[in-house]
Amino acid sequence: MYHAARALLFAAALGTAAPAAYGAAAAPEHMQSGMRAALKRAIADSKGFENRFDAEVWLVDMSHRLAPLVPDLQRRLNLLRDVHSAATEAGLSPQLVLALIQVESNFKRFALSPAGAEGLMQIMPFWRHEIGEPDDNLFNRATNLRYGCAILAYYLTLEDGNLTRALARYNGSLGQLWYPLRVENALRENWRVR
Repeated sequence: MYHAARALLFAAALGTAAPAAYGAAAAPEHMQSGMRAALKRAIADSKGFENRFDAEVWLVDMSHRLAPLVPDLQRRLNLLRDVHSAATEAGLSPQLVLALIQVESNFKRFALSPAGAEGLMQIMPFWRHEIGEPDDNLFNRATNLRYGCAILAYYLTLEDGNLTRALARYNGSLGQLWYPLRVENALRENWRVR
């Protein structure tokens, strides 16, 4: 049943005919002009997915969820593709990374905290000297995601897989629960794959 639902979702999202066993599916109302072409480009450039079908289903599902925060379709698909790639490369759940981004910057690429943290995942500039290059642009989407995912993966290793402690370290609030709870709530309410 799960695969049938995924096939219908995928067929509807792309506006293609569903397999005969499932009947015809109409394109959903949220299908934006040009979505098919944009989605095909995003899928072609996607890394980290097991296969094309998984890429298509995940990108359509997450794009629909992210639309209220990132209205531009191409920007949204590019962001999702890069989140999935960076998270997968670091051994993280892409949905966890989406939840963290929501809490850190609410998907504002040029977010700057009062403490000086930059970009989507709110990376402190000192990390450039620790894991990157001094002139790395932390407002660059791919760079910011690569840094943030590497940092969170490091903290997960340091904390023997304890996500609560790793998230608290990421935020600089080790020993407190408010930040991990915010990320876990965002994950549960907005990004959990059902």
